[in-house]
Amino acid sequence: MTLRARILLGFGVVVLVPLLVFGLRVRTEMASRLTAEYERRVAALVAVIRADLEQQSAGIASRLAALTGAMAADNRFRIAALQGGDRAYLLDYAGNAMHLAGLSMLQIQDDQGRVVSSGHFRNEYDRLEPAQPRLLAAAPGGMALVQARTPEAPFLALARLDSLRLGRRRFTLIGGVAVDSGFRARLTRDPELLVSLALPTDTLPAADSAGQVVSELTVPFVAEGESAELQPARIVVRHSLASLGALRRGVNLAFLAAVAVTVAIALVLGGAISVRISRPLAQLAQRTSEIDMDRLDVAFHSERRDEVGALTRLLGAMTDRLRTGAAKLREAERRIAMGDLARQVNHDIKNGLIPIRNVFRHLLEAARGEGPDPLAAALRDRQGTIESSISYLENLATNYARLYPPPARELCAVNEVVLETIRRVGEVAGRGELRIELADGLPAVRTDPLVLRRILENLIGNALDSLESRPGAVTILTARGADGGRPIVRITVADTGKGMTGEELNRAFDDFYTTKPGGTGLGLSIVRRLVLDANGALRVETAPGAGSRFIVELPGETA
Repeated sequence: MTLRARILLGFGVVVLVPLLVFGLRVRTEMASRLTAEYERRVAALVAVIRADLEQQSAGIASRLAALTGAMAADNRFRIAALQGGDRAYLLDYAGNAMHLAGLSMLQIQDDQGRVVSSGHFRNEYDRLEPAQPRLLAAAPGGMALVQARTPEAPFLALARLDSLRLGRRRFTLIGGVAVDSGFRARLTRDPELLVSLALPTDTLPAADSAGQVVSELTVPFVAEGESAELQPARIVVRHSLASLGALRRGVNLAFLAAVAVTVAIALVLGGAISVRISRPLAQLAQRTSEIDMDRLDVAFHSERRDEVGALTRLLGAMTDRLRTGAAKLREAERRIAMGDLARQVNHDIKNGLIPIRNVFRHLLEAARGEGPDPLAAALRDRQGTIESSISYLENLATNYARLYPPPARELCAVNEVVLETIRRVGEVAGRGELRIELADGLPAVRTDPLVLRRILENLIGNALDSLESRPGAVTILTARGADGGRPIVRITVADTGKGMTGEELNRAFDDFYTTKPGGTGLGLSIVRRLVLDANGALRVETAPGAGSRFIVELPGETA
């Protein structure tokens, strides 16, 4: 027999067996008696609710009968309903009659199902609802729950149907009382019983420790919509288990007292057994505490045949698997890092090659002209762009060759870098209009001009892409600000493009997330890292269809 089996057997014989027999017997008897009492209470409440609904239905029917008699004797209503005159009187008739009859809803329809007058919602006039009278007429007992519309919000009502004939036309009255919190409170006569009304589209919560579904009463409900039909609504009765919980707490206290006395006796046996298992477990815990990702050479070996030995051998096998998995994880991390670096290099090189490709397109267009002058003029005009792009690529190559060294920290004029960047991307600005609003007297910022140019190129390129070949503009603004008395330089790149949703904004700065076909998903991720490296901050203001504003704030140098 294993050590675990001996411990369980000893405590089971001494403690658990007598206490379980006692506890189960008490709980079974208690549950049986309380269940019978709850069933009697619930049956009585269900009968009371059924009688109350029938009484309410009879009251509604008598009020509607009185109204039909009054309508038949009202010549002014007869003329307005049959001949179409005195519309104001007709529209207000149901409202006045509803209040006089003490109803919460009243609707008068003609023989075509058209609303002639509505007391609870005057604007329902001339609305077609032929299905509602038909379904109410088919409801068992002539009553059903309906959803009545009002200018504020719909409400639930217990409704009945009545009709009268004026001339050769039949008019239908649908009246009812609101099934509100007061109506439901009147149904609940016992504070320990909970009454819930569940429509066909509702789902009642499952019974838990606070209540239990005991019984339910079905009431017809007129479901509106294209396929109007009668569906069952449920009045569900739940019984609170507060009294049962109090009784159980008393039983539990007595049970705990018996356990305490018995456990005191069993501690002697448990103490003797624990000595035999504490020593090897302490040694095992000591060896386990030495394990970490940098030290997985801890040896676990045991000749024991009980659970302690099995656990020791299991930990040894787990350590072996961890050693293998750690090696695979380090290799996978290395490959991911190399892949990220390759994608970033590819993205930055493409940014440097785009101006050169556009210059060559310009040169080819100039070469198609007559004579060498246009070609020479175009070459002189774009020579600065070629040299700037080549210098950009050379600096990138140098930086990546040194595995991304810290960027140069030198004084940089923001407006000059903005103008240089605009000149470089101006060749592809045919996708939209580029506007510049530069503030005078900006303080210099201490950062690498190449870093600032990469930030602007990525933001301007994304802004142009967001226009999606439709007329629009991208505006680059610079401004001076202050943060706690220290000057800052604010650069804003705003576009009139499609903007971003909340979900797109939350993922915009994630690596490899993009919404553009063929995009790498690295542009904004790189921008964020570059801004943070420059001790700056990046904010975004955007809304779908309203464009986006990317705001870069860099600390300025004091004079």
